[in-house]
Amino acid sequence: MNRTRNLRIDRIACTAHGLCAELLPELIDLDEWGYPVLEDKTVPERLRVHARRAVAACPVLALHTDEDQT
Repeated sequence: MNRTRNLRIDRIACTAHGLCAELLPELIDLDEWGYPVLEDKTVPERLRVHARRAVAACPVLALHTDEDQT
């Protein structure tokens, strides 16, 4: 059984600090107002440490990871 980790953004809580995109540019881009846009919600194994760091660094706790069983 593999576990897939997915990113999600709480759009209501997000205040466009942009820190997540700086820490995880492989998966997160910013729109013209500075709000994050997910390129791909699935976090590859090689980026899991970086994803956890980005989640922990979010100043308003708007970035989360969900773990699904596949």
